[in-house]
Amino acid sequence: MKYNSIEQIIKNNRAWVAQKQAQDRSYFEEMASGQKPPYLYIGCSDSRLALTRFTGTEPGELFVHRNIANQVSLTDMNFLAILNYAIIHLEVKHIIVAGHYGCGGIKAALEGRTIGIIDNWVNPIREIYLEKKDEIDALPTQEQRLNRLAEFNVVLQVKNIYQTSIMGQSLEQQKAPEVHGWVVDIKTGLITDLEVSTKQWELRSLSLAGF
Repeated sequence: MKYNSIEQIIKNNRAWVAQKQAQDRSYFEEMASGQKPPYLYIGCSDSRLALTRFTGTEPGELFVHRNIANQVSLTDMNFLAILNYAIIHLEVKHIIVAGHYGCGGIKAALEGRTIGIIDNWVNPIREIYLEKKDEIDALPTQEQRLNRLAEFNVVLQVKNIYQTSIMGQSLEQQKAPEVHGWVVDIKTGLITDLEVSTKQWELRSLSLAGF
């Protein structure tokens, strides 16, 4: 694959700005006035996932948090601060947790490989695999096993969102955003909604918030 040079990236930027201004002279002035995105997107850091291209969205629509294998860590202050800001200040209407097929973090977790400091990040996914081992190992191909673990990982991260205090508070106040679990297939470019049922977790979060 041929990559752009730094100089070409700057040229691309200039061309994009000119195109936007030709379409709408006030485009950047309006964007600079503030943000009110309807979506918080929690996804993997994989460089192949160009969010605005995969989703057809414009700058200002997605508030984004990305890390290795789209983890929702209850001890990650960076994530918790972003979640708090998205819900309280931006008042996002939807939270999207998006994993993807062909994820390196998922592969490392399934195979139990040691990859240095990233092990600390991948270990929770390894625990998912060990819990669902019989079901995953029963699948006929390695690709199918990896894909299924990627899906299980998304479901757990959706559940983890409901374990946060900020989500419990927003549910109690009936101001909580909807939470969605997606997986992206890089081979096809298509997004699949896993249609994760979150009602059970919502009820659990409400009970914890009132404890």
